Amino acid sequence: MYQRILVPTDGSDITGKAVQTAIELAALSKATLMTIGVKEPFPYSAISEMQPVPPQEFFDAQERIASTHVKAVMEAASAAGVTCEGHTVEALHPWEAIIDHAKAKGCDLIVMASHGRRGVAALLLGSETQKVLTHSTLPVLVVR
Repeated sequence: MYQRILVPTDGSDITGKAVQTAIELAALSKATLMTIGVKEPFPYSAISEMQPVPPQEFFDAQERIASTHVKAVMEAASAAGVTCEGHTVEALHPWEAIIDHAKAKGCDLIVMASHGRRGVAALLLGSETQKVLTHSTLPVLVVR
């Protein structure tokens, strides 16, 4: 079945459902679980020299948040007896980072959450899951 499953995490409740599904699927197929937390790049502004937060403080906070989410997935996987590797990456577009990471790590499935928005809300808001579905050549399992 699957050998390497990627599950991105942002620590949200909806992502928690995808994480649990990915862990269960990895356990069933004896796959290695990969998890990724995507950090936002520093919002440099060409308009003003004044930044509300110094860059290093921003980077440290982003790393701390992403690492906390990744660690939670790794602990849940470990408790279920599933091998899990975790990484954090910085990216302007999380969907690109997710696809690139899946390819780089040799994943054969991406498991993601969806908020289930429809119609105009989905069109206006978009979603990282939708973008991964649209651009990925790998199979994507969407959990609602």
